[in-house]
Amino acid sequence: MNSLTEENYLKALFNIANETGEVNVNELSRRLQIKMPTVTSMMKKLAQKKLVHYESYKPLHLTEKGKKEAGLIIRKHRLTEMFLVDKMKFGWEDVHDIAEQIEHIQSVVFFEKMEELLGYPKVDPHGSPIPDRNGKVVWKDYSKLSDCKVGETVRLSAVINTSSEFLKFLNSREMRLGLKIRIRSIEPFDKSIIVSYGKRQAEVLSNVVCERLLVEKDA
Repeated sequence: MNSLTEENYLKALFNIANETGEVNVNELSRRLQIKMPTVTSMMKKLAQKKLVHYESYKPLHLTEKGKKEAGLIIRKHRLTEMFLVDKMKFGWEDVHDIAEQIEHIQSVVFFEKMEELLGYPKVDPHGSPIPDRNGKVVWKDYSKLSDCKVGETVRLSAVINTSSEFLKFLNSREMRLGLKIRIRSIEPFDKSIIVSYGKRQAEVLSNVVCERLLVEKDA
């Protein structure tokens, strides 16, 4: 059994690898806000447990065992977030910190029951895929809103950044998953996009925001 701290490292390694494709000690130190010597020491410890491939000055990689264990931690986190939103009516901006605490519960049956009560969801409240009972993640092929063309209608399916501040920003713009968005125009200078959705006919979204919104073409 891994400690709470080890689980946090595994989850961070998993998330950074999926965001950037490559993880190094420096980035892991920055993300976790932990000094590099401490991070290096932990990588050596996780390598001894066959969870991480570690060599000095080289990128870090989770082993297959490490990927599975990280996936199972993320599964617990995302199921918890979904339960908090769907069953307890929390806002999607308020669930991360609570899920951070609950994800370390070791009872498998607890989370299987949670999954059953939710009706076996495939994604969390932010559109991120929920790993299966073996820790395997199935990623959907979304596009960024920033890559869409004028005249297209798309459906908001996930958000890349799930910070409370960003989700509150989306709330203030009445944006939620499943929303149909039409691209009205794109500003050549800064790539900001004017969109229409719901009752809003000319909402201006910056390129920074559009880069964080994942969409699917509306059938």
